[in-house]
Amino acid sequence: MAEPLVVFDGVWKKFRRGERHDSLRDLIPAAMRRVLGRTAVPTGLDDEEFWAVRDVSFAVGRGEAFGIVGPNGAGKSTTLKLLTRILKPTRGTCGIRGRVGALIEVAAGFHPDLTGRENIFLQGAIMGMGRAETAKKLDEIVEFAGVAPFLDTPVKRYSSGMNARLGFAIAAHLDPDVLVIDEVLSVGDMAFQERCITRMHEFKHRGVAIVFVSHNLHAVSMLCDRALFLRNEAIAMGPTQEVLDCYVSHAAKGERPADGDVVIESATLAAETGGPADRLAPGTPVVLRLDIASRADVGRVTFCFLVHRSTDLLPVYNGNFADEELGLEGLRAGDRLSLAIHFRANLLRGLYHVECIVLDTVRQKFLNAVAPLASFSVTETRTWAGVADLGVVVRAHRPDADDDPDAARPRRAAGAQAAQRAATT
Repeated sequence: MAEPLVVFDGVWKKFRRGERHDSLRDLIPAAMRRVLGRTAVPTGLDDEEFWAVRDVSFAVGRGEAFGIVGPNGAGKSTTLKLLTRILKPTRGTCGIRGRVGALIEVAAGFHPDLTGRENIFLQGAIMGMGRAETAKKLDEIVEFAGVAPFLDTPVKRYSSGMNARLGFAIAAHLDPDVLVIDEVLSVGDMAFQERCITRMHEFKHRGVAIVFVSHNLHAVSMLCDRALFLRNEAIAMGPTQEVLDCYVSHAAKGERPADGDVVIESATLAAETGGPADRLAPGTPVVLRLDIASRADVGRVTFCFLVHRSTDLLPVYNGNFADEELGLEGLRAGDRLSLAIHFRANLLRGLYHVECIVLDTVRQKFLNAVAPLASFSVTETRTWAGVADLGVVVRAHRPDADDDPDAARPRRAAGAQAAQRAATT
């Protein structure tokens, strides 16, 4: 990689838990403890401090999108504030080369008493742009944000969604070298989120470096080349799909106990044509192949196949298959078994993962539960929301025509495209 535009090198950041001193009696002992270090621990923390970020490193080059995922409180927003110099690291170094477009918090950097127009020029000045240069971009910013009727209204009167739209529009139209975006896009409506993602793809192709924090795992999977799973420290970093698999695995872990009498030794998900199943069109035939080994005698077995939407762990399918349905008569210790589970990805766009459970039917006991066994992304561009691909077919007919409406030529786009056409016909 050429010299990176974003550098985060061995960064640590600590905070103090709400310590307040309302009297000299409280202040003097606290100051003495810090001087004498009596409460210090080997990590460099006293009893009121904690590490929000611990020894995290990454770099982002031109034209690369880097995603950061993790649970709430994992240090994601702190990392972006360190990058943009809102916060100073306790240890390590971080920085950005070039002009930065940043949207880290709703209305961050806005003066609440200034109007939308005035805040656009204020942000332009902060980014090093002259008034004339910002004025050239004004119409594009206002159109993208959709706040024209309220442009001369103080932003303290804006909703959170309006603030987010204006903030992203400013960050995305003032020609940044680096774009830093936090989860605040989630407060916008779905159409606006789509425009934001499309805009970030355009920036990526133009050579802008992007750091993107989001709980929308599908958006991360479609935009980012690499990702970081952060939980105050780096849990996993590398190719996006591998990191998202690790994150989903941690999120799903521990939901169901299992005693390991039956082991799922391997799992492979692929399109039935033999190609990879990482990115699929709606309705693609897919096969999940499992290699299973039994460590004990099990009289009756039920195999459970589940599919979840990874973004919110929404269950979209749950099917159970008893051993007699599969021509089996239980499992004996030492038995080995191969299962091929064929299904169609009749799903709309999103990131999904597969879970499999082996259940002792008689004792109603989990013998094994693994999630995620595999993950896949469904890609399509027309539908705004939903889960299932309904295979919609639309027929158009003019009442003054002689043709039979039921015989009219059907219009069917693959998967979700048909649903969008139905909504606009």
